[in-house]
This record gives sequence, C-alpha cells and structure tokens, in this order.
Amino acid sequence: MAKPLVREFSTDQEVITAVQELETRGIDQENVYVLAHEKDDTRAIADAADANTIGTPEQGLGTAIKNVFRKRGDELRSKMEEIGLSALEADEYEKKLDQGKVLVFVKGENNLDSWV
Repeated sequence: MAKPLVREFSTDQEVITAVQELETRGIDQENVYVLAHEKDDTRAIADAADANTIGTPEQGLGTAIKNVFRKRGDELRSKMEEIGLSALEADEYEKKLDQGKVLVFVKGENNLDSWV
C-alpha cells in the first residue's frame, strides 16, 4: 500500500479549498479523506468538502469493531495506520488533531509529486 500524502489545516474553509484544488488537479474524490479529532466534526467537514471519512471499508471490520471500544486517541491512530501511516507518523498526526488541526489524506496512485 502506498503511503498517503497528508496535510494539516486550521479551518474548515481551508479543508474545503484544498479538496477543491485536489479535484481540479484530477484527484479522484474516492482517494481524499478528512479526519478531525471529533467524529461529528470529521463528518461535517467531509460532507462540506465532498470528501471521505476513514470508515469500515478502509479499516476492515475487525478494526472498526475494536475502535468502538478504544479511547478516541487510540481510535484516531488506528485509523491513520489502516490507511498507510506508520505508528510513529500516526502518533505525531494524532497530536496535531489534539491541537485542533484537521487532516486531509490523499491515498492511492496520483499525479501529486508533493502536495504543498
């Protein structure tokens, strides 16, 4: 599995703008994921940006069931690991989520050498 590209944002509007930019660059919406610390925020931002959340298809049923019983930080790290980040990277990004950042992930083969 290719490692996803990740960017962090401070506002919902920044996320929406970034997702629109990805779309104009030819990135398939199915490969764009949003993650915020709070579940409701994740869903609302993903809906507004027309992006995905990391759900059962990405995690697998076993991990999704385990996440029901995990603390939120553990659940967030697990989700990030399931889409291709290392445990260390997931831990670092989870700290960003704790600080109120919103993360956007781009999975799969794409035409982005980097995403700045």
